[in-house]
Amino acid sequence: MLLCEIRMNQSTQRNRRKIMTIREKAECIIRDIKQETGTNPVHIFNIIAKKEYVSIHGPEHPILDGASLLVAYKNAGGNIDIDRALETLMAEGLRMPGAMCGLWGICGAITSVGAALAIIDGTGPLSTDGTWGKHMQFTSNAIGELGKINGPRCCKRDAITAFKHGILYVNEHYDVTLQYEHMKCEYSPINEQCIKGRCPYYQEKM
Repeated sequence: MLLCEIRMNQSTQRNRRKIMTIREKAECIIRDIKQETGTNPVHIFNIIAKKEYVSIHGPEHPILDGASLLVAYKNAGGNIDIDRALETLMAEGLRMPGAMCGLWGICGAITSVGAALAIIDGTGPLSTDGTWGKHMQFTSNAIGELGKINGPRCCKRDAITAFKHGILYVNEHYDVTLQYEHMKCEYSPINEQCIKGRCPYYQEKM
C-alpha cells in the first residue's frame, strides 16, 4: 500500500494535508493520473486538482502540471514510455521549491510543463537539435503572459496559462493534437488572494 493511501485514512482534509509530505502527494498524483484517458491537459489537471491531497496552492503543482501534459500527450498517440516519463517528471518536480514564483521570478507551473517537453524530446543542457532553444521560447511566452497578469500567485491560474502555451507548443511541434479548454475557475471562493477581475479565468468576468 502506498503511503498516500495510508494518509487518506485520517479524519479531516486539513489534517490529511498537514501530515502528507510533498513526496507522498507526488506519489498520489502519479498513481491517480495514470488512470486518465483524455487528451485535454486542463481537464486532467482539474480532475486531479480536486483530490483531497492537492492544496489550492503548493509545491505539488510542479508535479501535477507537467504530469497532466505528459498523460494527455500519451493518450493522444505520443510515442513515450509514460511510466518512465512520469517518474522522471516527479523527480524533476520534487526539485522545484514552493514559492519560486515570488522568490525566483519563475513559475513552477511553467517549469513543470517545460520539464515535460524536455522529457518528450530527450532534451538536456548540451542538446544541439534545436529543442533547447524552442523550450526556452515556450517558457518566455508563458512567463511573459503571467507577468502581464501580475501577482499575487495562484497555482491554478498559473497552471492554466502554462497549459495554454504548452498545448500550443505540442500541437505545433509534434504529430499529435491536444485539446485546450479555457477554464472557468472554480477555485476563487477558496483562494484568499484571488485577483478576481484581473484573472482571465475568473467566472464572473467570463
